[in-house]
Amino acid sequence: MSTYDLVVIGSGPAGYVCAIRAAQLGMKVAVVEKRATYGGTCLNIGCIPSKALLYASEMFEEAGHGLEKLGVKVGAPKLDLKGMMAHKDATVESNVNGVAFLFKKNKIDGIQGTGRVVSAGKVEVTPEKGDAQVLETKNIVIATGSDSARLPGIEIDEKRVVTSTGALELGKVPGKLLVIGAGVIGLELGSVWARLGAQVTVVEFLDRILPGMDGEVAKQFQRMLKKQGFTFKLGSKVTGVDASGKGALKVSVEPAKGGDAETLEADIVLVAIGRVAYTEGLGLAEAGVKLDERGRVEIDGHYKTNVDGIYAVGDVVKGPMLAHKGEDEGMAVAEIIAGQAGHVNYDAIPGVVYTAPEVASVGKTEEELKDAGIAYNVGKFPFSANGRARAMNRTEGFVKILADKTTDRVLGAHIIGPVAGELIAELTVLIEFGGSSEDLARTCHAHPTLSEAIREAALAVEKRAIHM
Repeated sequence: MSTYDLVVIGSGPAGYVCAIRAAQLGMKVAVVEKRATYGGTCLNIGCIPSKALLYASEMFEEAGHGLEKLGVKVGAPKLDLKGMMAHKDATVESNVNGVAFLFKKNKIDGIQGTGRVVSAGKVEVTPEKGDAQVLETKNIVIATGSDSARLPGIEIDEKRVVTSTGALELGKVPGKLLVIGAGVIGLELGSVWARLGAQVTVVEFLDRILPGMDGEVAKQFQRMLKKQGFTFKLGSKVTGVDASGKGALKVSVEPAKGGDAETLEADIVLVAIGRVAYTEGLGLAEAGVKLDERGRVEIDGHYKTNVDGIYAVGDVVKGPMLAHKGEDEGMAVAEIIAGQAGHVNYDAIPGVVYTAPEVASVGKTEEELKDAGIAYNVGKFPFSANGRARAMNRTEGFVKILADKTTDRVLGAHIIGPVAGELIAELTVLIEFGGSSEDLARTCHAHPTLSEAIREAALAVEKRAIHM
């Protein structure tokens, strides 16, 4: 029986970061991973491969429609889907190998197999072949992540009716792609295949896209996606998918509030209605670990479950299912176990939609501030008035900053536009340090840059933007 200070179940961003930080703090650490490679959903079948395809498809679109506007004439681009998928696979391989290297560098034992909590202090690992082994440990961190949510009555084969996993492995561009769910995953993967030639229809139960994002940003973004060829059926639900024939799939769609159903045809149906915590087969009930009403592991303010010595972080606990949120929790819980004061500021967790243009957000939305009765000022600045954006022919979108009306402290920020996912970092740092719009407005920004739009939005909070 091997003995450790910490055993982490799951090697996704939450798990592997937790393990590395714990090793840095002097602990003897093991990580249990059921996949053949490390990195969890994010590196293997999620964040990393999807971004590889998003970027590659953007380059395809740019070559076909954007370069001529910049005075660069090329012939019509030809899609090499096999080559594009090879780029994606190489990107994944490089990243997962990187995690394996970091485990070796930090003297972390990586153990392949399915982990199960036997009790506080004991984790059983069952490999695909061979006998199970029991790891003895002072502490256990559950970091098993999440899985794609399923729609009752709709069978997923990952060939024609797919989750995000199957959508990253399609062998050809579908003529018609129907996406169930207008959240981040559905819109990102829909945009990949739309750029490569698919007709994309998005069916969403709510009457808006991107639930939880700022309403004004979501409306503007929907208009942009429509220009890109997306068709939206909002306030609608999919009640069935008939895959019995050899031809197109028959998808039954009806109004969410009830009414006459219609049948839509699709070559591929992508089910992207969210994700659910992965706790199956972990032995949590037997070990006495409590789950909440949504199947997530219940934790206190220090990531501890109701059982001493057992902790949980990442997608398997409450909060936004974001890799970087899991990473921060992984570092925090490692520090807490080591007797330090690990902490995560949940008011400064950015979220990004990696479409074109990108959408990024941090802190509160207008809707949240109104619901909380907090008075606020708004500063907005369009990229159409930014010199660098004009030079790049990337003028869609705007920056929006929300600041407390009394204190001027920035409470939220929202960007739709070029490289919004990179630009949001400046505003995340500002919120982390409790900064005001005045602090940002008085900070010199290089010219000409896209980041000047952020400064202008901060100036606009007090109605003193210069270039608008």
